[in-house]
Amino acid sequence: MKRSSPIFVLFFTIFIDLLGFGIIIPILGPYAKDVLHADGWVYGLIFGVYSFMNFVFAPVLGTLSDRKGRRPVLLITIVIAMVGHLLFSFSSSLILLFIARMIAGIGSANISVANAYISDVTPPEGRAKAMGLIGAAFGLGFVFGPPVGGYIYEHLSFEYIGYLTAGLCLINFVLAWIYLPESIKERNTENKFNFKNILNGLIEAGQNPKVNKFFVLFFIVIIAFSMMQSTVTLLFKDRYSLTASEGSYMFAYVGFLMAIVQGFFIGFFSKRLGESKMLLIGSIGMGLGLALIPFGPFYMQFIYFAIIAVSNGMIGPAINSLISKNADPTKLGQIMGANQSFGSLSRGLGPIIAGVLYDINYTFPYLAAGLIMTVCFFTAFVVVKRPEGR
Repeated sequence: MKRSSPIFVLFFTIFIDLLGFGIIIPILGPYAKDVLHADGWVYGLIFGVYSFMNFVFAPVLGTLSDRKGRRPVLLITIVIAMVGHLLFSFSSSLILLFIARMIAGIGSANISVANAYISDVTPPEGRAKAMGLIGAAFGLGFVFGPPVGGYIYEHLSFEYIGYLTAGLCLINFVLAWIYLPESIKERNTENKFNFKNILNGLIEAGQNPKVNKFFVLFFIVIIAFSMMQSTVTLLFKDRYSLTASEGSYMFAYVGFLMAIVQGFFIGFFSKRLGESKMLLIGSIGMGLGLALIPFGPFYMQFIYFAIIAVSNGMIGPAINSLISKNADPTKLGQIMGANQSFGSLSRGLGPIIAGVLYDINYTFPYLAAGLIMTVCFFTAFVVVKRPEGR
Protein backbone atom coordinates (compact mmCIF):
# COMPACT_ATOMS: atom_id res chain seq x y z
CA MET A 1 0.00 0.00 0.00
CA LYS A 2 1.38 3.43 -0.90
CA ARG A 3 1.00 6.56 1.17
CA SER A 4 0.25 8.45 -2.07
CA SER A 5 -2.80 6.22 -2.65
CA PRO A 6 -5.30 7.09 0.12
CA ILE A 7 -8.40 5.88 -1.71
CA PHE A 8 -8.20 2.46 -0.07
CA VAL A 9 -8.26 4.03 3.41
CA LEU A 10 -11.31 6.10 2.44
CA PHE A 11 -12.89 2.98 0.97
CA PHE A 12 -12.35 1.14 4.25
CA THR A 13 -13.65 4.10 6.29
CA ILE A 14 -16.93 4.22 4.40
CA PHE A 15 -17.15 0.43 4.42
CA ILE A 16 -17.00 0.44 8.23
CA ASP A 17 -19.61 3.22 8.38
CA LEU A 18 -22.01 1.24 6.22
CA LEU A 19 -21.17 -2.05 7.91
CA GLY A 20 -22.13 -0.48 11.21
CA PHE A 21 -25.43 0.60 9.66
CA GLY A 22 -26.12 -2.57 7.67
CA ILE A 23 -25.26 -4.99 10.44
CA ILE A 24 -28.17 -3.84 12.60
CA ILE A 25 -30.86 -3.86 9.88
CA PRO A 26 -31.99 -7.49 10.34
CA ILE A 27 -31.57 -7.57 14.12
CA LEU A 28 -32.62 -4.17 15.46
CA GLY A 29 -36.32 -4.95 15.12
CA PRO A 30 -36.23 -8.36 16.84
CA TYR A 31 -33.92 -7.10 19.60
CA ALA A 32 -35.80 -3.87 20.29
CA LYS A 33 -39.27 -5.42 20.11
CA ASP A 34 -38.80 -8.98 21.42
CA VAL A 35 -36.03 -8.44 24.00
CA LEU A 36 -36.43 -4.80 25.07
CA HIS A 37 -40.19 -4.70 24.36
CA ALA A 38 -40.15 -1.46 22.39
CA ASP A 39 -43.29 -0.05 20.83
CA GLY A 40 -43.30 0.49 17.08
CA TRP A 41 -42.70 4.23 17.21
CA VAL A 42 -39.77 3.69 19.62
CA TYR A 43 -38.24 1.18 17.23
CA GLY A 44 -38.65 3.68 14.39
CA LEU A 45 -36.97 6.37 16.46
CA ILE A 46 -34.02 4.11 17.32
CA PHE A 47 -33.70 3.09 13.67
CA GLY A 48 -33.86 6.70 12.49
CA VAL A 49 -31.64 8.43 15.08
CA TYR A 50 -28.48 7.15 13.33
CA SER A 51 -29.48 8.99 10.16
CA PHE A 52 -30.74 12.05 12.02
CA MET A 53 -27.29 12.40 13.61
CA ASN A 54 -25.84 12.19 10.11
CA PHE A 55 -28.21 15.02 9.16
CA VAL A 56 -27.06 17.23 12.03
CA PHE A 57 -23.32 16.51 11.91
CA ALA A 58 -22.52 16.01 8.21
CA PRO A 59 -22.43 19.79 7.52
CA VAL A 60 -20.59 20.36 10.82
CA LEU A 61 -17.86 17.90 9.87
CA GLY A 62 -17.73 19.08 6.25
CA THR A 63 -17.27 22.71 7.29
CA LEU A 64 -14.78 21.73 9.98
CA SER A 65 -12.74 19.81 7.41
CA ASP A 66 -12.59 22.88 5.15
CA ARG A 67 -11.16 24.85 8.07
CA LYS A 68 -9.02 22.30 9.95
CA GLY A 69 -8.25 19.74 7.22
CA ARG A 70 -9.78 16.45 6.12
CA ARG A 71 -7.33 14.15 7.91
CA PRO A 72 -7.87 15.22 11.56
CA VAL A 73 -11.65 15.23 11.14
CA LEU A 74 -11.62 11.71 9.70
CA LEU A 75 -9.39 10.44 12.52
CA ILE A 76 -11.58 11.92 15.27
CA THR A 77 -14.81 10.64 13.76
CA ILE A 78 -13.44 7.11 13.43
CA VAL A 79 -12.81 7.14 17.21
CA ILE A 80 -16.34 8.47 17.86
CA ALA A 81 -17.82 5.66 15.76
CA MET A 82 -15.74 3.11 17.67
CA VAL A 83 -17.15 4.38 20.99
CA GLY A 84 -20.70 4.14 19.62
CA HIS A 85 -20.20 0.54 18.51
CA LEU A 86 -18.70 -0.46 21.87
CA LEU A 87 -21.65 1.05 23.71
CA PHE A 88 -23.95 -0.88 21.39
CA SER A 89 -22.60 -4.11 22.88
CA PHE A 90 -23.69 -3.01 26.37
CA SER A 91 -27.16 -1.79 25.34
CA SER A 92 -29.32 -3.69 27.80
CA SER A 93 -31.95 -0.93 27.82
CA LEU A 94 -33.72 1.16 25.19
CA ILE A 95 -32.05 4.38 26.33
CA LEU A 96 -28.55 2.87 26.01
CA LEU A 97 -29.44 1.45 22.60
CA PHE A 98 -30.67 4.88 21.52
CA ILE A 99 -27.50 6.63 22.76
CA ALA A 100 -25.25 4.03 21.12
CA ARG A 101 -26.92 4.50 17.73
CA MET A 102 -26.78 8.26 18.19
CA ILE A 103 -23.01 8.26 18.84
CA ALA A 104 -22.34 5.86 15.96
CA GLY A 105 -24.41 8.13 13.73
CA ILE A 106 -22.25 11.12 14.64
CA GLY A 107 -19.09 9.21 13.75
CA SER A 108 -20.47 7.92 10.46
CA ALA A 109 -21.30 11.47 9.31
CA ASN A 110 -17.68 11.56 8.08
CA ILE A 111 -18.85 10.25 4.69
CA SER A 112 -19.22 13.87 3.59
CA VAL A 113 -15.57 14.50 4.48
CA ALA A 114 -14.49 11.38 2.59
CA ASN A 115 -16.37 12.57 -0.51
CA ALA A 116 -14.70 15.98 -0.24
CA TYR A 117 -11.29 14.27 0.12
CA ILE A 118 -11.89 12.35 -3.10
CA SER A 119 -12.80 15.55 -4.91
CA ASP A 120 -9.58 17.12 -3.60
CA VAL A 121 -7.33 14.40 -5.03
CA THR A 122 -9.06 13.49 -8.32
CA PRO A 123 -9.45 15.52 -11.54
CA PRO A 124 -13.01 16.40 -12.68
CA GLU A 125 -12.94 13.92 -15.56
CA GLY A 126 -12.10 11.03 -13.23
CA ARG A 127 -14.36 12.02 -10.37
CA ALA A 128 -17.40 9.91 -11.23
CA LYS A 129 -15.20 6.81 -11.37
CA ALA A 130 -13.61 7.64 -8.01
CA MET A 131 -17.02 8.31 -6.48
CA GLY A 132 -18.14 4.97 -7.86
CA LEU A 133 -15.24 3.18 -6.18
CA ILE A 134 -16.14 4.71 -2.84
CA GLY A 135 -19.80 3.98 -3.60
CA ALA A 136 -18.78 0.34 -3.88
CA ALA A 137 -17.97 0.48 -0.16
CA PHE A 138 -21.66 1.16 0.43
CA GLY A 139 -22.49 -2.00 -1.48
CA LEU A 140 -19.97 -4.10 0.41
CA GLY A 141 -21.32 -2.76 3.69
CA PHE A 142 -24.60 -4.38 2.75
CA VAL A 143 -22.92 -7.52 1.43
CA PHE A 144 -21.36 -8.29 4.81
CA GLY A 145 -23.39 -6.22 7.30
CA PRO A 146 -26.87 -7.82 7.36
CA PRO A 147 -25.73 -11.47 7.04
CA VAL A 148 -23.09 -11.00 9.73
CA GLY A 149 -25.57 -9.26 12.00
CA GLY A 150 -28.22 -11.93 11.46
CA TYR A 151 -25.79 -14.79 12.03
CA ILE A 152 -24.23 -13.34 15.19
CA TYR A 153 -27.63 -12.50 16.65
CA GLU A 154 -29.10 -15.97 16.07
CA HIS A 155 -26.01 -18.13 16.73
CA LEU A 156 -23.72 -16.20 19.08
CA SER A 157 -24.67 -13.20 21.21
CA PHE A 158 -25.88 -9.65 20.62
CA GLU A 159 -22.86 -7.94 22.17
CA TYR A 160 -20.40 -9.50 19.70
CA ILE A 161 -21.85 -7.31 16.96
CA GLY A 162 -20.54 -4.15 18.63
CA TYR A 163 -17.20 -5.76 19.48
CA LEU A 164 -16.66 -6.68 15.83
CA THR A 165 -17.46 -3.24 14.39
CA ALA A 166 -15.47 -1.46 17.12
CA GLY A 167 -12.45 -3.63 16.34
CA LEU A 168 -12.73 -2.77 12.64
CA CYS A 169 -12.87 0.91 13.57
CA LEU A 170 -9.63 0.50 15.50
CA ILE A 171 -7.95 -1.04 12.43
CA ASN A 172 -9.35 1.77 10.32
CA PHE A 173 -7.90 4.39 12.68
CA VAL A 174 -4.43 2.84 12.48
CA LEU A 175 -4.56 2.70 8.67
CA ALA A 176 -5.76 6.31 8.43
CA TRP A 177 -3.11 7.51 10.86
CA ILE A 178 -0.34 5.88 8.82
CA TYR A 179 -1.51 6.12 5.22
CA LEU A 180 -3.86 9.10 4.95
CA PRO A 181 -2.11 12.41 4.15
CA GLU A 182 -3.86 15.77 4.25
CA SER A 183 -5.58 16.52 0.93
CA ILE A 184 -6.09 20.30 1.02
CA LYS A 185 -3.21 22.75 0.70
CA GLU A 186 -5.09 25.95 1.50
CA ARG A 187 -7.65 25.77 4.26
CA ASN A 188 -10.72 27.99 4.32
CA THR A 189 -10.32 30.07 7.50
CA GLU A 190 -12.42 33.06 6.47
CA ASN A 191 -15.46 32.12 8.54
CA LYS A 192 -15.27 31.45 12.26
CA PHE A 193 -16.30 27.94 13.15
CA ASN A 194 -19.56 28.07 15.09
CA PHE A 195 -22.97 26.51 14.76
CA LYS A 196 -24.55 29.73 13.52
CA ASN A 197 -22.12 29.86 10.61
CA ILE A 198 -22.67 26.17 9.94
CA LEU A 199 -26.44 26.66 9.89
CA ASN A 200 -26.01 29.67 7.63
CA GLY A 201 -23.72 27.58 5.43
CA LEU A 202 -26.35 24.85 5.23
CA ILE A 203 -28.98 27.42 4.27
CA GLU A 204 -26.55 29.01 1.81
CA ALA A 205 -25.83 25.64 0.20
CA GLY A 206 -29.55 24.91 0.01
CA GLN A 207 -30.11 28.24 -1.75
CA ASN A 208 -27.21 27.78 -4.20
CA PRO A 209 -28.87 27.32 -7.62
CA LYS A 210 -25.86 25.44 -8.97
CA VAL A 211 -26.15 22.59 -6.47
CA ASN A 212 -29.51 22.73 -4.64
CA LYS A 213 -31.31 20.99 -7.49
CA PHE A 214 -29.03 17.98 -6.96
CA PHE A 215 -29.74 18.12 -3.21
CA VAL A 216 -33.44 17.75 -4.01
CA LEU A 217 -32.79 14.75 -6.25
CA PHE A 218 -30.59 13.09 -3.63
CA PHE A 219 -33.25 13.69 -0.97
CA ILE A 220 -35.92 12.05 -3.13
CA VAL A 221 -33.79 9.02 -4.00
CA ILE A 222 -32.75 8.34 -0.41
CA ILE A 223 -36.24 8.66 1.02
CA ALA A 224 -37.56 6.13 -1.52
CA PHE A 225 -34.71 3.68 -0.89
CA SER A 226 -34.98 3.96 2.90
CA MET A 227 -38.71 3.19 2.77
CA MET A 228 -37.82 -0.17 1.27
CA GLN A 229 -34.78 -0.69 3.47
CA SER A 230 -36.59 -0.28 6.77
CA THR A 231 -39.60 -2.50 6.02
CA VAL A 232 -38.42 -5.24 3.69
CA THR A 233 -37.32 -7.58 6.49
CA LEU A 234 -40.85 -7.29 7.88
CA LEU A 235 -42.23 -8.07 4.43
CA PHE A 236 -40.01 -11.13 4.09
CA LYS A 237 -41.12 -12.37 7.51
CA ASP A 238 -44.83 -11.65 7.09
CA ARG A 239 -45.27 -12.68 3.45
CA TYR A 240 -42.56 -15.30 2.90
CA SER A 241 -41.97 -16.54 6.51
CA LEU A 242 -38.23 -15.84 6.42
CA THR A 243 -36.13 -15.45 9.58
CA ALA A 244 -34.01 -12.35 10.18
CA SER A 245 -30.90 -14.25 9.11
CA GLU A 246 -32.52 -15.58 5.93
CA GLY A 247 -33.92 -12.19 4.95
CA SER A 248 -30.53 -10.55 5.48
CA TYR A 249 -29.06 -12.44 2.52
CA MET A 250 -31.16 -10.37 0.13
CA PHE A 251 -29.34 -7.27 1.39
CA ALA A 252 -26.06 -9.06 0.77
CA TYR A 253 -27.20 -9.79 -2.77
CA VAL A 254 -28.09 -6.13 -3.34
CA GLY A 255 -24.85 -4.95 -1.81
CA PHE A 256 -22.80 -7.31 -3.95
CA LEU A 257 -24.45 -6.03 -7.13
CA MET A 258 -24.01 -2.39 -6.04
CA ALA A 259 -20.34 -3.04 -5.34
CA ILE A 260 -19.85 -4.61 -8.78
CA VAL A 261 -21.65 -1.77 -10.57
CA GLN A 262 -19.94 1.06 -8.69
CA GLY A 263 -16.56 -0.59 -8.49
CA PHE A 264 -16.22 -1.73 -12.10
CA PHE A 265 -18.84 -0.20 -14.39
CA ILE A 266 -19.31 3.43 -13.32
CA GLY A 267 -16.25 4.53 -15.29
CA PHE A 268 -17.71 2.86 -18.39
CA PHE A 269 -21.18 4.31 -17.80
CA SER A 270 -19.89 7.82 -17.17
CA LYS A 271 -17.87 7.80 -20.40
CA ARG A 272 -20.62 6.31 -22.57
CA LEU A 273 -23.66 7.94 -20.98
CA GLY A 274 -22.53 10.87 -18.86
CA GLU A 275 -23.89 11.76 -15.42
CA SER A 276 -27.21 13.15 -16.71
CA LYS A 277 -28.26 10.01 -18.58
CA MET A 278 -27.06 7.82 -15.72
CA LEU A 279 -29.35 9.80 -13.43
CA LEU A 280 -32.39 9.48 -15.70
CA ILE A 281 -31.95 5.77 -16.45
CA GLY A 282 -31.27 5.00 -12.80
CA SER A 283 -34.43 6.84 -11.69
CA ILE A 284 -36.63 4.81 -14.04
CA GLY A 285 -35.08 1.48 -13.03
CA MET A 286 -35.16 2.15 -9.31
CA GLY A 287 -38.79 3.28 -9.37
CA LEU A 288 -39.82 0.14 -11.23
CA GLY A 289 -37.89 -2.18 -8.96
CA LEU A 290 -39.20 -0.64 -5.74
CA ALA A 291 -42.84 -0.68 -6.87
CA LEU A 292 -42.70 -4.39 -7.81
CA ILE A 293 -41.20 -5.72 -4.54
CA PRO A 294 -44.45 -6.79 -2.79
CA PHE A 295 -45.76 -8.68 -5.82
CA GLY A 296 -45.08 -12.13 -7.22
CA PRO A 297 -43.32 -15.22 -5.84
CA PHE A 298 -40.15 -14.86 -3.80
CA TYR A 299 -37.74 -15.79 -6.62
CA MET A 300 -38.84 -12.62 -8.43
CA GLN A 301 -37.19 -10.62 -5.63
CA PHE A 302 -33.81 -11.46 -7.14
CA ILE A 303 -34.85 -9.69 -10.34
CA TYR A 304 -36.44 -6.73 -8.58
CA PHE A 305 -33.45 -6.16 -6.31
CA ALA A 306 -31.00 -6.53 -9.21
CA ILE A 307 -32.81 -3.67 -10.97
CA ILE A 308 -32.71 -1.60 -7.77
CA ALA A 309 -29.02 -2.30 -7.16
CA VAL A 310 -27.88 -1.40 -10.67
CA SER A 311 -30.07 1.70 -10.76
CA ASN A 312 -29.02 2.94 -7.34
CA GLY A 313 -25.41 2.20 -8.25
CA MET A 314 -25.71 4.64 -11.15
CA ILE A 315 -27.64 7.40 -9.37
CA GLY A 316 -25.36 7.99 -6.38
CA PRO A 317 -22.05 8.60 -8.19
CA ALA A 318 -23.83 10.67 -10.85
CA ILE A 319 -25.32 13.07 -8.29
CA ASN A 320 -22.11 13.35 -6.25
CA SER A 321 -20.07 14.01 -9.39
CA LEU A 322 -22.49 16.68 -10.61
CA ILE A 323 -22.40 18.40 -7.23
CA SER A 324 -18.60 18.41 -7.09
CA LYS A 325 -18.36 19.88 -10.59
CA ASN A 326 -20.76 22.71 -9.76
CA ALA A 327 -19.54 23.53 -6.25
CA ASP A 328 -17.03 26.18 -5.16
CA PRO A 329 -13.79 24.21 -4.52
CA THR A 330 -13.04 26.24 -1.37
CA LYS A 331 -16.39 25.20 0.11
CA LEU A 332 -16.51 21.66 -1.20
CA GLY A 333 -16.54 20.07 2.24
CA GLN A 334 -19.41 22.31 3.28
CA ILE A 335 -21.35 21.52 0.09
CA MET A 336 -20.77 17.77 0.34
CA GLY A 337 -21.69 17.94 4.01
CA ALA A 338 -24.93 19.75 3.20
CA ASN A 339 -25.85 17.14 0.59
CA GLN A 340 -25.09 14.29 2.98
CA SER A 341 -27.10 16.10 5.63
CA PHE A 342 -30.19 16.40 3.44
CA GLY A 343 -29.80 12.75 2.44
CA SER A 344 -29.55 11.71 6.08
CA LEU A 345 -32.70 13.66 6.92
CA SER A 346 -34.58 11.72 4.24
CA ARG A 347 -33.03 8.47 5.50
CA GLY A 348 -34.45 9.27 8.92
CA LEU A 349 -37.89 10.27 7.63
CA GLY A 350 -38.27 7.36 5.20
CA PRO A 351 -38.62 4.62 7.85
CA ILE A 352 -41.24 6.62 9.73
CA ILE A 353 -43.35 7.11 6.59
CA ALA A 354 -42.86 3.49 5.55
CA GLY A 355 -43.84 2.20 8.99
CA VAL A 356 -47.12 4.08 8.93
CA LEU A 357 -47.90 2.89 5.39
CA TYR A 358 -46.93 -0.72 6.17
CA ASP A 359 -49.42 -0.83 9.05
CA ILE A 360 -52.15 0.12 6.57
CA ASN A 361 -51.13 -2.33 3.85
CA TYR A 362 -47.84 -4.11 3.20
CA THR A 363 -47.78 -2.99 -0.46
CA PHE A 364 -48.11 0.73 0.28
CA PRO A 365 -44.47 1.57 1.19
CA TYR A 366 -43.21 0.12 -2.10
CA LEU A 367 -45.89 1.60 -4.31
CA ALA A 368 -45.26 4.97 -2.66
CA ALA A 369 -41.50 4.59 -3.18
CA GLY A 370 -42.07 3.83 -6.87
CA LEU A 371 -44.25 6.94 -7.15
CA ILE A 372 -41.58 9.03 -5.44
CA MET A 373 -38.97 7.81 -7.95
CA THR A 374 -41.33 8.78 -10.78
CA VAL A 375 -41.29 12.30 -9.35
CA CYS A 376 -37.49 12.03 -9.21
CA PHE A 377 -37.29 11.12 -12.90
CA PHE A 378 -39.33 14.10 -14.04
CA THR A 379 -37.47 16.42 -11.68
CA ALA A 380 -34.14 15.12 -13.01
CA PHE A 381 -35.37 15.54 -16.58
CA VAL A 382 -36.14 19.22 -15.92
CA VAL A 383 -32.80 19.72 -14.13
CA VAL A 384 -30.61 18.22 -16.85
CA LYS A 385 -32.51 19.95 -19.68
CA ARG A 386 -32.50 23.39 -18.05
CA PRO A 387 -29.79 25.72 -19.37
CA GLU A 388 -27.04 26.60 -16.89
CA GLY A 389 -27.82 29.58 -14.76
CA ARG A 390 -31.61 29.39 -15.08
